[in-house]
Amino acid sequence: MSNDNAYTMTGWDERVVAGGSEGPRYAHAHATFTYTGVIEGSSVCDYLLYYDERTGHGGQRAPGFERVEGRVAGREGGFVIRHDVAYTDEGISDRFTVVPGSGTGELAGLSGSGTASSASEVVPYTFDYRLD
Repeated sequence: MSNDNAYTMTGWDERVVAGGSEGPRYAHAHATFTYTGVIEGSSVCDYLLYYDERTGHGGQRAPGFERVEGRVAGREGGFVIRHDVAYTDEGISDRFTVVPGSGTGELAGLSGSGTASSASEVVPYTFDYRLD
């Protein structure tokens, strides 16, 4: 595994779904990312975020799904990641897993999980994977 694994946020569109601007609310965020390292490619991701009145954050972990198109270890295809991300003013902390059966092309049968953490738009990640 390379130490050069990172993804870069290339787009973020967040909209409140329900609740007021000051108090308990949840929002939908649509993001785009570009990956380098063991994963090379681009993706689209959707998160459901909760914010509370007291802290501005829910102290919650947010679910998300991301569709990655590109390569893993030089094999081409696509796959879906299921995120479980915590977010604060200090940045994000993420745990993610490949959705079983979501791999396509040369990535059919891909499984794996990883972590990511950062306070900037460039996010280093780990990815432990298996290709059948």
